[in-house]
Amino acid sequence: MSQSSLYTANGDYNFTGDITVNELVQKYGAPLYVYDFARIEKQYSKITKAFNTERLRVNYACKANTNINVLKYLKSLGSGLDTVSIQEVQIGLKAGFDPQQILYTPNCVSMEELGQAVSLGVNINLDNLSVLEQFGDLYPDYPICVRINPHIMGGGNHKISTGHIDSKFGISIHQVPHIHRIVKAHNMNVVGLHMHTGSDILDIETFLLGADLLLEIAHQFKDLEYIDFGSGFKVPYKEGDASTDMELLGSKFMERFDKFCAEYGKDLDIVFEPGKYLVSESGYFLANVNVIKQTTSTVFAGLDTGLNHLIRPMLYGSYHEVVNASRAEGPTRLYTIVGYICETDTFGVNRRMKEVREGDILAFSNCGAYCFSMSSNYNSRYRPAEVAILDGQHHLIREREDMQDLLSKQIEIPSL
Repeated sequence: MSQSSLYTANGDYNFTGDITVNELVQKYGAPLYVYDFARIEKQYSKITKAFNTERLRVNYACKANTNINVLKYLKSLGSGLDTVSIQEVQIGLKAGFDPQQILYTPNCVSMEELGQAVSLGVNINLDNLSVLEQFGDLYPDYPICVRINPHIMGGGNHKISTGHIDSKFGISIHQVPHIHRIVKAHNMNVVGLHMHTGSDILDIETFLLGADLLLEIAHQFKDLEYIDFGSGFKVPYKEGDASTDMELLGSKFMERFDKFCAEYGKDLDIVFEPGKYLVSESGYFLANVNVIKQTTSTVFAGLDTGLNHLIRPMLYGSYHEVVNASRAEGPTRLYTIVGYICETDTFGVNRRMKEVREGDILAFSNCGAYCFSMSSNYNSRYRPAEVAILDGQHHLIREREDMQDLLSKQIEIPSL
C-alpha cells in the first residue's frame, strides 16, 4: 500500500474509521503492529471474483500471521486454512476451523507429528517419497495430497522460491513414477495434488506454466477431489510497483482448468493458499524515533525497534515503504533508518521523507505478513503489541510482552 493510502489531507495518517496513528500510539504505545481488517476483506474478494466458481477453496497460509483474530476473521469470510506445523493446525482448530477446512503441508517433520495430524482429522499433504512410504505403512486408508516440485524458478528471489530443482520442497516431477509405485504398493488414496513455486511471482505466465505441468500430471491420478495450485500472488511494495493482475490470471487459469475437468471427466475443486496476498497490505508497523545521528556522510534515524521486531529487510532484502507519520508538511530529507539491536539492523538506506525529529513516529507499510510472526526476543527485547481495526473500532489483540514473559520458562538452578 502506498503512502497516499494512509495519508489524508487533514494532516494526519489515518486508518479505516479515521483512526489516527497518534491515537493508537497514545493508547497502546510503540512499537506497535496495526492490522486494518477492511484491507483483508478487499484482498479476499479480489481472489474470489477472479476465480468465479463454486469449486474454489481459498486456504489462508497462516504462517504469514497466526494471530487468532486474523484467522477467525478470514474464517468469517469463507476461507479455509493452510498450515505447515502441528501448532498451526491446533491454533486453526481453536479459531473454529473444521478439520476438513485445514490442509497440513509440513516439511521435514517427524512421523510422530504426522500421526498427531491424522488424529486431528485434517487434510495432509506429503512432499517426500520416504515419508510417503512410511505414511502408507502406518495409515494406508487415510486420504492424502501429494506435493509436486515442478522445477520452476518462481518467486521474487531465491530465498522465497520453493519450486526449483534444488528446493527442499516437494517431490520432483521426474519422480512421479515412484509416487505411483508407493501408492499402489500400499493401496493409498491420493485425493489431491499440490504445487507452490514461491512468493511474489512477477509474471503470471510462470504461474500458469506450473499449473499446466500440474494438470498434465493430474491425468495420471484417477481419484482426485482437488488440486492445490499454491499461491505466490504479488502485492505492490511502493508506488508504481508491480502486482499480480488477478482478473487476467483468473481468466487464463479458468480456461485451462475447465478444459482439464472436461477431459478428466469430473469437476475438481480448485485450491489456492495465499498468505502475504491476503494480509500484507492490511498491516502497518509504528515505531518511535529515539535518535537522529549525523555522520560525515549519513543521517541515521534510530528507532525503538530493530530486527527483533521486523527482520524481513535484513533477512530477505525486503522493501517496506516508510513515512514520517508525525509530519505531513515541511522539508524533505534523506534518512537511513536503523534499529536499536546490537547488529547491523538497517530497515532502509537513504529514504526520502519529511524531516524527521526525535520523538516522531515512523509508519512502515506492508507489515501484515511475515513480520510479527518472525519476531523474536533477541537482545532480550519485548515483542510489541498488536492492534486490529474492525468496523471502525480499534481492538488490542495481543498484549505487549514484559519481563515476566522473558523469564517465565527459565528455571534457575537453586545452588547458583
